Amino acid sequence: MKVENIQSQMRKGVFEYCILSIIKNGEVYPGDIIEEMKNSGLKLFEGTLYPLLNRLKNADILSYRWVESTTGPPRKYFSLTDKGLEFYDLLESTWCELSGSVEKLINRTSEKEQEENSATDS
Repeated sequence: MKVENIQSQMRKGVFEYCILSIIKNGEVYPGDIIEEMKNSGLKLFEGTLYPLLNRLKNADILSYRWVESTTGPPRKYFSLTDKGLEFYDLLESTWCELSGSVEKLINRTSEKEQEENSATDS
């Protein structure tokens, strides 16, 4: 089993939540989403982002509007719909529960290892 495959699946699992978190803060252009993700240490490529945005738009999670640009073609700016806000709240709740549980498990495992190491050092 390759660790890269597992790492990739873990990233994909949180991308949607992260992207919606960015959009929740206000209307956003896809290039800005990529930049914010990159600044947070998450690698996101256009080939991953655009299909995800289209899927969320088709599910009525996102809406968009065209904005004319003085430097090129018009741009799509995305925002959350009412349904999207509800969806985001559910994802946020799930993330908090999941991350809290994982953190608890990791800390418990680390504490147990420390106790075992202390016992063998004595």
